[in-house]
Amino acid sequence: MKQGLNSKVLSVLEDKIQLIRTEKGAIYLVGPIKLPVNLYGETVEFKWYCWLNCDEVTEDFERIIDKLSSSNLAELQQSSVLVYGDFEYGEDAIIRMHSICHTGDIFGSKRCDCGYQLKKSMKMIQEHGTGSLFYLANHEGRGIGLFSKAMAYVLQENGYDTVEANEGLGFVDDSRNYSDAIQVLKAIRQKPVTLMTNNPKKLNALKEAGLKVSGRQPLWGDISEYNEKYLQTKINKSGHLEEDEGACPND
Repeated sequence: MKQGLNSKVLSVLEDKIQLIRTEKGAIYLVGPIKLPVNLYGETVEFKWYCWLNCDEVTEDFERIIDKLSSSNLAELQQSSVLVYGDFEYGEDAIIRMHSICHTGDIFGSKRCDCGYQLKKSMKMIQEHGTGSLFYLANHEGRGIGLFSKAMAYVLQENGYDTVEANEGLGFVDDSRNYSDAIQVLKAIRQKPVTLMTNNPKKLNALKEAGLKVSGRQPLWGDISEYNEKYLQTKINKSGHLEEDEGACPND
């Protein structure tokens, strides 16, 4: 028989867990946790949260914690958020909804500008003084998953653009959903935010959810010979906003 959770362990954890009720169940948010980050050679201390979607809705957090070791979460994906400064109460905060990119964020791929975007937005948040970066784990390849993204890359190497490749595999161009991140944002901040993006779909998702959005901050990418077509496709086919002549958008 599995041993119950140690009471001392529970007392440490339960003060860091928050229940967010949703239409489909619950989001369990754990944090804040101190997270020192190496950002362009400087150590910057962020606060980190992570969340888990669950069908069960309970404030008995021991029940949820007890299931972790048998839930095989390592084979699933959980999203998280980095917070900097007085995000909960600060008057002026900027945020980034960043979709996971295994190739760009981890390997530094130049096929896209995602890795550059990730570090750049973190630096912008630090310099601004207050903000957060949501790292959305189920958004790989605009929602098609890593394996499908690899096959889309094969198609792109044979003349397809990013939209054509996704559609050629039977997906829509962009199936990403921001509802979970929006629920978490509402739980940790009530005041307006400025969104770092050139993607109007992200901006509209926040506004349609009733969030107070005070503005939009462009975030230009790392344009190169490897990703120029990818970036231009975002303008031509995906509705991304082009700020200046010759500039390409971020996602």
